Amino acid sequence: MQYHLNGFKPGNYQIPDAAREPVAPLPIVDLPKEVDVLIVGCGPAGLALARQLSEFADIKTCIVEQKSGPMLFGQADGISCRTMEIMEAFNSSEMLVKECYQLRQNAFWEPDTDHPENIKRTHKVPDARLGLSEFVHGVVNQARLHELLLEGMAQSVTHLVPHYSRRLLELEVDESLTQHLNAHPITATFERVDAEQSAKVETVKARYVVGTDGARSAVRKSLGIELQGDSANKAWGVMDVLPVTDFPDIRVKTFIQSKENGAVMIVPREGGYLVRLYVELGLLENNQRASQLELTADDLIARAQLILQPYSFDVKEVGWWSIYEVGQRVAERFDNNPVGNPDGLIPRAFVAGDACHTHSPKGGWGLNTSLPDTFNLGWKLAAVLQGKSDPKLLQTYVTERRKVAQMLINADREMSALVATRPSADKADGQARKTSTADIEKFIARQNGFIAGTSIGYDESYLSTGHEHQGLATGFPIGQRFHSAEAVRVADGCPVHLGHLNKADGRWRVFVFGNRQDPRDTASETGKLVQFLENAESSPVKKYTPADADIDSVIDVYAVFQQQDLAIETLPNYLWPAKGKYGLRDYEKVFQTNASHDVFEQRGIDRDSGCMVVVRPDQHIATILPLDAHAELSAFFDEFMIA
Repeated sequence: MQYHLNGFKPGNYQIPDAAREPVAPLPIVDLPKEVDVLIVGCGPAGLALARQLSEFADIKTCIVEQKSGPMLFGQADGISCRTMEIMEAFNSSEMLVKECYQLRQNAFWEPDTDHPENIKRTHKVPDARLGLSEFVHGVVNQARLHELLLEGMAQSVTHLVPHYSRRLLELEVDESLTQHLNAHPITATFERVDAEQSAKVETVKARYVVGTDGARSAVRKSLGIELQGDSANKAWGVMDVLPVTDFPDIRVKTFIQSKENGAVMIVPREGGYLVRLYVELGLLENNQRASQLELTADDLIARAQLILQPYSFDVKEVGWWSIYEVGQRVAERFDNNPVGNPDGLIPRAFVAGDACHTHSPKGGWGLNTSLPDTFNLGWKLAAVLQGKSDPKLLQTYVTERRKVAQMLINADREMSALVATRPSADKADGQARKTSTADIEKFIARQNGFIAGTSIGYDESYLSTGHEHQGLATGFPIGQRFHSAEAVRVADGCPVHLGHLNKADGRWRVFVFGNRQDPRDTASETGKLVQFLENAESSPVKKYTPADADIDSVIDVYAVFQQQDLAIETLPNYLWPAKGKYGLRDYEKVFQTNASHDVFEQRGIDRDSGCMVVVRPDQHIATILPLDAHAELSAFFDEFMIA
């Protein structure tokens, strides 16, 4: 898709440039007095959490934002493979795939040996993330991703919409009530900042609060949580521009290091014309902020023109620009409990996204770490609020996501150092350089799984266990996300990505990968497993599914078989169950291998033994078990679920 030819205009890209207009502001209504979950901040972390909770009619959610309306110009632009997978869980990936600019190549430029005042391409390589997911790393305006999440919220069963123009004045946590789970220990006081009722004060009582209000988070400060880390003494500029240039790699992600004028990283944007540039500026004095440099967009353009010599670079329009300093910091804790939580307290207040980890934007990790933060937290909040899971589940948010944040900080520190130009050695000719673009390429190749978000995994715990059975499915690493693969639906012969069955609806999934035995044989291991799941009193499906609910409303079971001669009517009724008020049959739970894309081969599944792969509501693999491990499957769910 192409847009922005005659100027940058934000908004819904399905509307032509000439007709695209900003979204009309929502009418301002009073805040509710009492809610289950209060979300402060409408960034990607806050909206992803609100989008997830909006699916539950019995959970009252409120999301509040200080700005006057939705974001129009996005700061983040990169959408990682993993974020695409999460957006698929929200049924929104198709639009992002259609609209985003896919990054399939990286180019590297350094000073020309013969003419060092100029730059010269050293090489161009395929993007290292290709093949890590069925999705490709792409680029799209952050505001557009926000818009898709907002649409999903508004169209959900709760019709959830944000409350804009509210500034958080005070947040109090009544520690005497935090361990009484039906209490509302959170008191949040907001001030209206709109022109109509400026300074009007409103108070909200909440059972839980989540601060997703950015790097200067008022929620984090109210909870007394400190950011730990350093701010480097180097400033960078970033700008989205519509240029006319003869630089040949303007539509390729490009790393450029000049000899004397600094470095530039080029990221082509969606629409075919828009381009983002990260421009290395200069050193900062002690305690100096980048905002104090008093630079303009013209200064950034001039620096970029120097770095890009001998190529011309004429900027026709600047859509957005900013100056920032490089720094990496992570919050000492991600909830209201003391570090380490020695007393095993249930947390009631959380921080997520930039509120608990800050870094440079060059790696494209901000949005792509922030959104998974709350994708981890959202299903846990819902499970506890609905009485499905033990409240101790909420303690796992900090243990799982803080480790990821620390990995992010370390990777960003290394990336920031590599992308920047290095001072010349102490030689008169100034030749030797400490690093080159080859070092950047090696870093990307080494960290490609982390950059894509596909290799991020959670440590062993009661939510990530069964490692002794990892050999049954080596391509599904326990703790990492479920790596999708295609299979053919038995009922209609339709090829389906199994990973796309893991929707953001709070349900657990159990994938049964059958062995070589005929699954129609009740004496086979698959047959016995199905009988156990359907009938045994100790079956987690029977134990944790309400009597008046569909059989898959809590634990959703799918089966994938190697046999190619299966017919849906010959398989156990449990695998194509009757559901809903009319008892309609569900024909979309049984699959067989695809001859050209064999999931057993692709994901290293033991054909002789088969296995069960248990997938959490956030798409991460919780455990792998043999087909006959009935008691172990029950014990897994018994650890944290409530009958």
